[in-house]
Amino acid sequence: MLSERLSETSPQRAGTNAGEGTPQRPNGERPIEKTPAAGPPGAASCPLPITQVDEILLGHGSGGKLTSQLIEQVFLPAFRNPLLEALDDQAIVSVNGSRLAFTTDSYVVTPIFFPGGDIGELAVNGTINDLAVGGARPLWLSLACILEEGLPLADLQRVVDSARRAAERAGVQVVTGDTKVVGRGSGDKIFITTSGIGVVPPHVDVSSRHVRAGDAILLSGSIGDHGIAILSQRQGIEFDGALESDTAALHDLVAAMLRASSRVHAMRDPTRGGLAATLVEIASRQHLGIEVDETTIPVRDTVRGACEILGLDPLLVANEGKLVAFVADDVSECVLEAMRGHPLGRGACRIGRVTADHPGIVVLRTPVGGDRVLDLPFGEALPRIC
Repeated sequence: MLSERLSETSPQRAGTNAGEGTPQRPNGERPIEKTPAAGPPGAASCPLPITQVDEILLGHGSGGKLTSQLIEQVFLPAFRNPLLEALDDQAIVSVNGSRLAFTTDSYVVTPIFFPGGDIGELAVNGTINDLAVGGARPLWLSLACILEEGLPLADLQRVVDSARRAAERAGVQVVTGDTKVVGRGSGDKIFITTSGIGVVPPHVDVSSRHVRAGDAILLSGSIGDHGIAILSQRQGIEFDGALESDTAALHDLVAAMLRASSRVHAMRDPTRGGLAATLVEIASRQHLGIEVDETTIPVRDTVRGACEILGLDPLLVANEGKLVAFVADDVSECVLEAMRGHPLGRGACRIGRVTADHPGIVVLRTPVGGDRVLDLPFGEALPRIC
């Protein structure tokens, strides 16, 4: 039985939650562990396990469990409303009979220049993608910069030119913005915040709320490229083979998918926390199970080798030019064909399905034929990658 395999292959659920192997205080409470988690060279980590903290940790920006806790415990209670509660990558608002998609994002990546892109291009593409996976046609962006005193003007010009070119390629306009400067040591060269507005066509209704049992799960291509490219540049580590960020604007790919079928139920671009964060979030928030065949998930040999050396799981590594789609099963092949007909979807594949079984749990079928539960770490393996 699958339920039996889950209990056998989920040591975190069986051991950590039950407190096995952890000394108990007399009142039965478990002490907070102080041993930091292992990670790649230079990666900051936070103590594990942590459920109650009184200050912000780097792991709160990881896209993992600490991020989810921050959203659920701080931001949602403060601003709760029906538009926000969907927790999609964008909000869809109605204005005079039209539906507009609205999103915002901040970029704190280090280094600001990396193989395959830079913080300027990343900020534009990332905001376009948050609009696109809501089914919107991106139209306008804002761009605000926080600059650290001492940043070379040549570097700023290079970032701005890159952002301009990315916007021109996508056919969007940067129509407003802001600039602030902080003292030396109060920032890290440049932080960028972008917001975006797009129009959602009348027949399109894409949201994680529409994911259903029986849906096929489609992935547009290989995973982990962006995060490993950032890490290799940051740490000066060289690996065999080329490593480049996959940053790209996905709106044309999304448009092709929606032309193929109106039964694309939901889409996400798996950035912070990687593919794992997207799958776990959908499963837990929609109270559905997800089953994925790990052998079908494409990972470039260079990325896989780097992850093996550094002890990373490619499923947890960020992407900036890939999307995950939840599609009605009987139209999945049609949508896949449309994806593969686009340059950014040539490596598209079906990786799994949504099920009513084991709600809230993502199960991976491993290459050796066993099952394991996919869960998210508390800590941050790769900080500051977007």
